[in-house]
Amino acid sequence: MKSLTYAEVNEGDELPPLDVPITRTAIVAGAIASRDYQDVHHDSELAKARGSKDIFMNILTTNGWVGRFVTDWAGPDAVLKKVAIRLGAPNYPDDTMLMTGRVKSKGDDGLVEVEIKGENSIGDHVTGTVTLVLP
Repeated sequence: MKSLTYAEVNEGDELPPLDVPITRTAIVAGAIASRDYQDVHHDSELAKARGSKDIFMNILTTNGWVGRFVTDWAGPDAVLKKVAIRLGAPNYPDDTMLMTGRVKSKGDDGLVEVEIKGENSIGDHVTGTVTLVLP
């Protein structure tokens, strides 16, 4: 895969959208991989007892998807400098998160700032910005 260069990117460029299937396996595996053993990420009955509709994705898994989304677009030579995200609607099983983004700014210092959003059937799951350096 070829990396984008700083010269190839323009403010307003849209990133290719990414559909992320939200499965029970993905939620549980993401929680385990990030060593987040909170029961709301793997035990449906306990999650419901705590007021949730079902188990839901943790922020570390979401952060991983944000990183993948941006680097799929930018390529392997991109260096993520800052990821600033905010969670909204939970990612529950049997849904899809649609990730979209656009280049917000391109600084004279070589930094590119990308606005991202991950939306599911109940609303915005994640919004924020990713700052990166391109070759």
